Amino acid sequence: MPVTVMESETDIALCFDAFFALRPHLTKNTFTEQVKRQISQGYSIIAIKDNGIVASAAGFRVNEFLAWGKTLYIDDLTTLTAYRGKGYASCLMDWLINHAKEIGCDALHLDTGHQRHEAHKLYLKKGLNISSHHLSLSNLQVKS
Repeated sequence: MPVTVMESETDIALCFDAFFALRPHLTKNTFTEQVKRQISQGYSIIAIKDNGIVASAAGFRVNEFLAWGKTLYIDDLTTLTAYRGKGYASCLMDWLINHAKEIGCDALHLDTGHQRHEAHKLYLKKGLNISSHHLSLSNLQVKS
């Protein structure tokens, strides 16, 4: 399956439906601009198309961490419901793992919702380990 790096504004816009399937809070009006801002901070998107439709996509970045060294971090991995079970996410994971190796990463990391059991099966099959809990604090905007 061919994996495409999605770089142009047109490519990014084509990814909206796939990302919306994972992140339903996103809006079509702001998606492309947000992704472009994230790209300026090191974010990249890869995708697999099926008959011109982005069926599966992944967003990732490479950073260096004191804890892990040079790390490819997967922010997003998503497949449209109608295209699940065709091996697209597995193919994207293989590409990401190989890319991390090719660019000399020490590790590959991702966070996943505890309820995403089907995704967990894929991650464990690809050799990832459940190594930590992710904690967060939201709504940090200053209230006036």
